[in-house]
Amino acid sequence: MPPTVIVLIGPVGAGKSTAGRSLADALGWRYVDADAFHSPENLERLARGEALSDADRAPWIAALRREVEVAVAREEPMVLACSALRRAYREALVPDTVRQHVCIVYLRVSAAELARRLRTRVGHFAPVDLLESQLETLEEPDPDEGVITLDGERPVPELVQRIRRSCGV
Repeated sequence: MPPTVIVLIGPVGAGKSTAGRSLADALGWRYVDADAFHSPENLERLARGEALSDADRAPWIAALRREVEVAVAREEPMVLACSALRRAYREALVPDTVRQHVCIVYLRVSAAELARRLRTRVGHFAPVDLLESQLETLEEPDPDEGVITLDGERPVPELVQRIRRSCGV
């Protein structure tokens, strides 16, 4: 059974939004960017290059979890771009009750490439200063998590095809 929700995860600059929009367009699914769910205070902190605490992230993850649960309940396909840097965040984001309907894909990108992307990116609130704390927070998925890991440095069209193939859509 194909998933109802595909979640693209990884640190800032991994290409979640770019690949996510392309994937959603290719599938005709709704695209949701987790950044839109941050509080104004959290966005200000991130824009200053400050890391968020677990307490800062908790309401954000709870709101995203509701989006995932509603999409599954209504059978409304969705692509979600969300950092979900720690295993605990991923577990909170996708509860066991809907896990079978969700495909999580981790976009692995080297630190050097992430930094390059952030230095050349225009119009995004997250500065290159945020990268260090993101990488410190990052817990790459373990094989037992059921998360698919793909090379996020591949060209977007190729990456979209790999995501589709890996998730069965």
